[in-house]
Amino acid sequence: MMVVRPIQANDHNALRELARKTGAGFTSLQDNDEQVTGKIESALEAFKPSAIPDEALYLFVMEDTDTGEVVGICGIDAAVGLSDPWYNYRVGTLVHASRELNVYNQIHTLTISNDHTGYSELCTLFLSPEARHSKNGALLSKSRFMFLAEFPQRFNEYLIAEMRGYSDDKGVSPFWEGLGRHFFSLDFAEADTLSSMDKVFIAELMPKNTIYTNLLPKDAQEAIGKTHDATTPARKLLEAEGLRYTGYIDIFDGGPTLVSRTNDVRAVQESRYVKAHILDAKAEHQPQGELYLVSTTDFTNFRCCMTAVDAAGSQSFGSHSFGNHIVGLPQAVADALQITEGTTVRIVPMASGRRF
Repeated sequence: MMVVRPIQANDHNALRELARKTGAGFTSLQDNDEQVTGKIESALEAFKPSAIPDEALYLFVMEDTDTGEVVGICGIDAAVGLSDPWYNYRVGTLVHASRELNVYNQIHTLTISNDHTGYSELCTLFLSPEARHSKNGALLSKSRFMFLAEFPQRFNEYLIAEMRGYSDDKGVSPFWEGLGRHFFSLDFAEADTLSSMDKVFIAELMPKNTIYTNLLPKDAQEAIGKTHDATTPARKLLEAEGLRYTGYIDIFDGGPTLVSRTNDVRAVQESRYVKAHILDAKAEHQPQGELYLVSTTDFTNFRCCMTAVDAAGSQSFGSHSFGNHIVGLPQAVADALQITEGTTVRIVPMASGRRF
């Protein structure tokens, strides 16, 4: 059984091992001891039951309860750009036209931007390659929406997610080679590592003027807004939940930034409270069929699982039989969530096309 829970101090070695697997371009979790330690310390501070901070990094890990192994990580940054500047490029359009010469050209431009300052960010999503099956990636990513729905006071009205930009099978980013390298004189991997530790040098070295994309190499132009192959499934999942590309890209690899109002995210908007009925593990009938996200309401011990549920004997609740707000959950799920009979939980269909 997979469960997503807040990161703990004793997860350090597991997180360090995941960081060795992420590869170039994964800015938020790199093969760097200092960064890993700093992230855990920040997350432990965020989950202290105190006054709501303006800035906080909420990190969660996916644990296999059968083995105790940590196989994935995901996070939510409560607000970006408040202490350290948050940069991206805004993709715009300029028209150069001359009626006398019968010329009309639309030219795309890149302008350095801090437009998303203060937004909450979905971040640090990584699942170990050997765990990429059985919808584990969807559980890991969407579990964050259940946390957002449960604790909206901790987050901004708007939500963003930076997608890793395209790079080839050798880890070369054409966008970086066509633009960034000219101003930084660094390899992509080195600049990416530095940006995860200190963003001040970005402001010092990036061009302040608008950039005409038609002056970039063709492969760099084609990489604008393009997602890394390994990240494409994550992008599709977020787009199915309501996030959209609105013309902002990462300044290093050109990857797209997806944006949505937090309350407009499908899983946030449609999740509901129900009471849990724990099913006998020895019973012949166990829930099957459609999968749901089920999460607890506890802040410091938030937990989220993916499971089929049993609604037999309940009255109608929309198109699903969740009347009386009671659903049957397998014993293994109750154990993973650390809940007992009658506990209130939050629930939503996994699939974005479903409705209660």
